[in-house]
Formats: sequence, C-alpha cells, structure tokens
Amino acid sequence: MANNTVSKNTNPFRLNVGFIVSQDVGYSRDFEYEEPSVHIDPDLDLIDVNGRIRLTRTAKGLLVKVDLTAEITVECGRCLTYFPQPLEIDFTELYAFSPKTATEDGLLLPESGRIDLGPLVREEMLLSVPISPFCSPECRGLCPICGENLNETVCNHEDESIDPRLAVLKSLLDEE
Repeated sequence: MANNTVSKNTNPFRLNVGFIVSQDVGYSRDFEYEEPSVHIDPDLDLIDVNGRIRLTRTAKGLLVKVDLTAEITVECGRCLTYFPQPLEIDFTELYAFSPKTATEDGLLLPESGRIDLGPLVREEMLLSVPISPFCSPECRGLCPICGENLNETVCNHEDESIDPRLAVLKSLLDEE
C-alpha cells in the first residue's frame, strides 16, 4: 500500500488511477488530503479539508473509499449570523471496468484512467449540512420586535400592542 499527499491543484478530487488497473487484486493506494480550501464547481467552497481517499483494485473495478472532514460557512437558522459548520463524509463507491459489473450508480472507470470524485464529494458534503444549522445550541435568535441579535444585546421592549380580538383572552390571564 502506498501513500500520497494530494498536491495543491485546481481540482484535488480529480485522480489519475490508471496505474492501479494493472496492479494485482487487493492493491490499495491512499491519497491524503490537507487542503486549506477547495472549490467544487459550481457552488461549494470547503474550508480545512482533511482526510483520506483509498483506492483498492478489485476483480470488478476500483473500490473508492472516501473519508473526509471539512467546514462550510452557513447562516444560523436563529440569529442569521454566519459561522463555520463542520462536515464529515464517509462513503464507498465502485468504479467498474465494464457496464456488466457496474453497480446501480453506473460508475465506470474512464479509458483515460482519470476519475473526478468532485461531484460525489460535493453531493455528500451538501447532504451532510444540517437543514437548520445553529451557531450554538444556546443561540437566542433575533428579537421579534426590533430584530436585534439577542446573543449580543438585551431588548427591553414595552408589551406590544395586543390585537383587539385577543384582548379578552389577555384579560382572562390577568385575572388569574
């Protein structure tokens, strides 16, 4: 098993794997990642990408095992400030030698011997982003009256005017 650190290039997820095809079944090659930032077209900017991609020669093709961590800048769902959201992906795919041995994903090893894992990494990273990310579990959000960030300031507003249709309900609360 050999180890490679991926050099800084425009697309660190485009790998020349043609030499692995001629190796014996079971041969593995690791590609280590320590990139301060990576852009994956068309719209994903990753920060501090770390991890490993292992390629293993099998009888049917090349087994690709991806294990990466990164950060992405997202907006908090409560206070609307931007913060770095940690992401982690771990997946396995087979790049088959022929269509007969391809998995349901239909990934085939190109004749050029170069595979681009960028689209797969992009998809997995985006799927790992929380639907509603929060900058912290204790985030207090925005003031519903003035819109100030309640993590940075305390608002002391007078009771807001009550809808006249609901005033009767308020009077019931006041009696108790």
